[in-house]
Amino acid sequence: MLPLRPAVSTMSWTQYCGEVETPIVILGDSAYPLMPWLMKPYPGSLESRKEQFTNRLSWCRMTLECAFGSLKGRWCCLYGNLDLVNDSVPAVMSACCNLHNICEGKGERFTQAWNSEVQHLEAEFEQPESRAIRGAHRGAARIRDALRKQFEAESHQ
Repeated sequence: MLPLRPAVSTMSWTQYCGEVETPIVILGDSAYPLMPWLMKPYPGSLESRKEQFTNRLSWCRMTLECAFGSLKGRWCCLYGNLDLVNDSVPAVMSACCNLHNICEGKGERFTQAWNSEVQHLEAEFEQPESRAIRGAHRGAARIRDALRKQFEAESHQ
């Protein structure tokens, strides 16, 4: 298994997609809540433009899913609510990646048996829904739509 290298920065970085301020985002799957810093696919039956965005997001996310699967298999604390402020999430993920790399370097390999535990936990523990998540979802949906439009514009050039 390749070492996991977190990209953690203390700099504040944003760009604009159209008129929408867009921060650096983490790519997640449908199990996670849509947040301004966490992009996920569009849900349900989709029109072609949203389906293209979802396919592009999924393609980018495949390697990440394997990495997060390894992290969740090794560090079960990543399930459910971490009870952290958003600013702490990158540091926790960086620590998990670094500890994973130490384990791999010491020969403590990730075992495929952990994958079945990961799948069991994912089915058992849905992500929490809260008023804060619902509020953040509205802003995040605007960012996701702006990213989709930017991707469409780039593909027509």
